[in-house]
Amino acid sequence: MGLRIRDIMTTQVVTLLGTDTVRDATICFAVDNVSGAPVVDEDYRLVGIISESDILELIVKYEKMLNREGSASHILNVPMDKVDDEDEQLNRIVHEISETKVYEIMSKTVLTTSPDAKIMEVLKVMIDLDINRVPVLEKGVLVGIVTRGDIIFSIYKRKVRDD
Repeated sequence: MGLRIRDIMTTQVVTLLGTDTVRDATICFAVDNVSGAPVVDEDYRLVGIISESDILELIVKYEKMLNREGSASHILNVPMDKVDDEDEQLNRIVHEISETKVYEIMSKTVLTTSPDAKIMEVLKVMIDLDINRVPVLEKGVLVGIVTRGDIIFSIYKRKVRDD
């Protein structure tokens, strides 16, 4: 039968709510050492997915609006939880970014899979679409996630077991 997604998926999934903020997502990514997370509702049903790229694209958008080429004042120089009294415009922009709701920047169209899907089929689609993570749903409810790292780790795990 071959390996299925259920054999390698992560079942303790780091998730966010759509009403969480970009600050919440950034802290979550740093603390949990992940680069993205499914966004769920109160019933653990998938409503989207957010990644580091979504947050970084938001920062770049605001940086362009700031329009300070050649200046040392950049958005990345100011932590989301710190206020610099000297630069009100930069403070306002950093505050807007950090308080942006996850649902405003998340991807709402999400590739999903089932626990019984074949790993190679899912991997081919991940590669074709340049996707790093795929939520695993059973009866519409999030039950896991499979990442490129999970697939690599499963190769390593099998090799160690075979040695």
